[in-house]
Amino acid sequence: MSQEGRFCKIPLIRLLGAVTTELISSFTSTLESTVSTLYNLRVLVPLLHQTILSTVVTSPMDWQGQKLAEHLMQLMLVSFAVVAFIVGYVLGSFQTMLLIYAAGVVLTSLIIIPNWPFFNRHPLNWLDSSEAEKHPKPQAANSGPKKKASKK
Repeated sequence: MSQEGRFCKIPLIRLLGAVTTELISSFTSTLESTVSTLYNLRVLVPLLHQTILSTVVTSPMDWQGQKLAEHLMQLMLVSFAVVAFIVGYVLGSFQTMLLIYAAGVVLTSLIIIPNWPFFNRHPLNWLDSSEAEKHPKPQAANSGPKKKASKK
């Protein structure tokens, strides 16, 4: 083998080694950041779960809040559908239309699904058990005398 061929292979091997080393270090740093992110999520997810759970469980949505949530949902979904259709038509892009509508659905879900305090402005006041015992329970009303079946 000539000297020339031997020297051409050595820089190529060094270049491949340098690239491989760079890829490994990049992968390692990416892996470390992923592990760090997962660790942060491990701490963050229970906190979010506790916050959302305490919001949903401690204050149930009242009837007016349910009505407001339904109207708000309908209004937001229809308005996002109209905006998405117009933008998609003007740009001639079905993908853009779907992305705008999907973003609208996600935003609507983030506003409607959690039990925010403004959905509980008119809470129901229930009677205490001692107060409820003082009032008579409603009885089923009779619809009048029943007819007897005649025998033939």
